[in-house]
Amino acid sequence: MSELSITLVSGATALAAIAIVALAALRGWGQWVALRRHELDRHAVASGPHDDALPSNTASRIDIADLRERVRKLEAIAAGVDL
Repeated sequence: MSELSITLVSGATALAAIAIVALAALRGWGQWVALRRHELDRHAVASGPHDDALPSNTASRIDIADLRERVRKLEAIAAGVDL
């Protein structure tokens, strides 16, 4: 074989290998996304109505208010203001 034909065969083989790996990765990614969707759907059905959303929402608002107060105090300390 000539040097040109060896280069062409090597290039074609490498391209085919890359295509096979890319297709396998794409198929695996699609199946992983489908699995996650199934898990989310199953969790949504299992949790039922969202009656408990109010307490967690209230708790998160209290946490945010607490964090804002802490930031306000830190900013006052940084500015040199006595509280």
